[in-house]
Amino acid sequence: MPAPLVIVGMSGGVDSSVAAWLLQQQGYDVQGLFMSNWDEDEDGYCTAAEDYQDARKVCEQLGIALHKVSFAGEYRERVFAYFLEEYRAGRTPNPDVLCNREIKFGVCFDYARRLGAEWVATGHYARVEPGQRARLLRGIDQGKDQSYFLHAMPAEALARTLFPVGGLRKEEVRRRARELMLPVFDKKDSTGICFIGERPFAQFLSQFLPARPGDIEDEDGRRLGQHGGLMYYTLGQRQGLRIGGRRDSTAAPWYVADKNLERNVLVVVQGHDHPALLRTTLTAAQLTWVAGAAPGTNFRCTAKVRYRQADQACEVQVLQDGSCEVRFDGPQRAVTPGQYVVFYAGEECLGGGVIEAR
Repeated sequence: MPAPLVIVGMSGGVDSSVAAWLLQQQGYDVQGLFMSNWDEDEDGYCTAAEDYQDARKVCEQLGIALHKVSFAGEYRERVFAYFLEEYRAGRTPNPDVLCNREIKFGVCFDYARRLGAEWVATGHYARVEPGQRARLLRGIDQGKDQSYFLHAMPAEALARTLFPVGGLRKEEVRRRARELMLPVFDKKDSTGICFIGERPFAQFLSQFLPARPGDIEDEDGRRLGQHGGLMYYTLGQRQGLRIGGRRDSTAAPWYVADKNLERNVLVVVQGHDHPALLRTTLTAAQLTWVAGAAPGTNFRCTAKVRYRQADQACEVQVLQDGSCEVRFDGPQRAVTPGQYVVFYAGEECLGGGVIEAR
């Protein structure tokens, strides 16, 4: 009986490379798939060409085939358009969650299945527990766990996806890559939004959305300076305000506390834990539940309002319109509309949604 075919999303990085090797050791028939989601640019910020060459070298060393496909059109339609619309509305989106749902485990998953794959695999740090309905679990390495970004995966994709490095720590993954002499064993991890790369964010965004400079005010309405456009700032941000060293205020640093879209005003306060930056309640919409439904209409769990945040105890009330209200046991800093709140019960990721209001 032939070994089951698994197609591994090869990014050109160390995690997907070791994932492919691990699956070979487990007896799978392994093939690689390199996916590009952004039209390559000419300013040197896009690393797709270099990443593809790295993926090709790894696949040659492992003796596996490598497919290459572009979903740039689908990405612009399903992810980038939403990204721009959210910034236009003064919110701060997280396109990585949408990319996983719509592209990596959406159109790319379907493409791999058409190639004959029984399973799809990636180098994400997460785990899947099979069953009548698959459960999404955190990766063993808590510092690298990526379940936050995977909470909205379609159920049919989750049931047919393998995360081979989810049971390993990052240092173990790099150690194995070094022992195997994989050419990417010391390659730096990619960070940030995939289509922006290392380019200056404000410069990139200004190509698509016109900047509207306006006033920066404190909570009492006193004008302190000028911002370059509300879309360039996020709640809790300290850098880039250029209003420090004022004689009429203390030396404490300033932070973004709010955006007034109607007046095009950026509201700032002094102090990392100023009350205006703290909230105990939020509402979220566009909810997705890994199990297909919420654990109940009212339940306790933990949640994160941003990636890498420590778990926060809370109570969730699911409303009749499908949204939910989350009440935290303690105040949360810089809860940001447009970002995701993701719910957990111990090691299990329950699901999440887009923060609408705080």
